[in-house]
Amino acid sequence: MQTLSIVGSGAAELRDAVAATLDGRVATVGRAESVDDAPDDADGRFELTEGGDWAAAGGDRSFADLLDDLAADYEYAVISGFSKLRLPTVVIGDEDVPGDVLRRVDDAGELDPADLAAELDELDPHVTLESLVHEAKQSPLAERSGAIATFTGRVRAKDSPDDSRTTHLKFEKYEGVAAERMAEIASELEAREGVFEVLFHHRTGVVVDGEDIVFVVVLAGHRREAFRTVEDGIDRLKDEVPLFKKETTEDEEFWVHDRA
Repeated sequence: MQTLSIVGSGAAELRDAVAATLDGRVATVGRAESVDDAPDDADGRFELTEGGDWAAAGGDRSFADLLDDLAADYEYAVISGFSKLRLPTVVIGDEDVPGDVLRRVDDAGELDPADLAAELDELDPHVTLESLVHEAKQSPLAERSGAIATFTGRVRAKDSPDDSRTTHLKFEKYEGVAAERMAEIASELEAREGVFEVLFHHRTGVVVDGEDIVFVVVLAGHRREAFRTVEDGIDRLKDEVPLFKKETTEDEEFWVHDRA
């Protein structure tokens, strides 16, 4: 799912204008002051509005949870009014944001919604394990599959109890090269007997302690082929795909390949 965050004066209007130009399933997300707080005896509240849309309230879910839920069903999410998201962001005004700033302007009228929509497809997508599994299940060969095996790699805070805590990792890649090599590995693994679909996703940029980094999903005829291919897939991704990792701990910062 391609994502875009817009903050500042006129963000909601620009969000809707961008969404209107996109071709595919689009989710728009913003702040709605009319949504009631969840009742004291419930963690969440969901209501069907008169217009047929769902409204939700509750304090038990994060924004990351929301994006993860949307990823399996929508091709785009355009968001307004949330300035603390680590997403590609258009800033109207001088607000400070943690995400990658695509545009910074004084007035929303300076931006062409169609240009922003076109740029979305060039950005790294928001991918979850669930969205990759959903994609694998859409394979034309899914009816021959009796197994889906997955691997999730995440940021480990410590190797041992006495280690300095890792706060985050930052991943960089050669643009285009990493994606091409992952596609080649997937194609080679799919050539195996009984393996129907191999999907990879590796995040780039900053990934903090406890967050997911990489996913491997294999659709296969039987469990043995699925498990073996998942293991070979993550091993080959780590060995053959040009991704560079900087680790930041509570005590220091270093490029991991410098210490290999």
